[in-house]
Amino acid sequence: MIAFVWAESKNATIGNNGGLPWKMPADMHRFKTTTTGHPILAGRPTFLSFGRPLPNRTNMVLTSHSKAEFPPSVVVFNSVAEFLTAYREQSDDVYVVGGAMIFNELMDVVDVLYRTVINAVIDGDTKMPPVDYSRFKLVDAQSFPADEKNQFPYRFETYRKLK
Repeated sequence: MIAFVWAESKNATIGNNGGLPWKMPADMHRFKTTTTGHPILAGRPTFLSFGRPLPNRTNMVLTSHSKAEFPPSVVVFNSVAEFLTAYREQSDDVYVVGGAMIFNELMDVVDVLYRTVINAVIDGDTKMPPVDYSRFKLVDAQSFPADEKNQFPYRFETYRKLK
């Protein structure tokens, strides 16, 4: 299974200046619990935004840059085809964590969507590519109000690809 994990604002913003344009600890907790123990795939800018390989996950990067630019523990793929070949040879689920170019490149092969909708219009320089939700079924949704830790109301959604 290939899954996407991301948060987006009402106007599809997913990033700004190499980071997230909001403070949402609940979303960070969902990200951590969803991806821990599984391989994650990121583009180079998203991986660099973490500041280090994320613990308890196989960190994979899809990039045109050299493997020498990354810590030795990071698995580097230089093409989507190379990633998909390696994915087919292993048995674990892979969680794609961004950014926009990686989501766009893998849109046709994604099986599950873990989306957090931030219920606000937020400016940013990176937008989520359009998802054809008619290809998926919403299987879980939970809404939450803003609180002292999470600055905006938000909704966790999980979709599965229709057969």
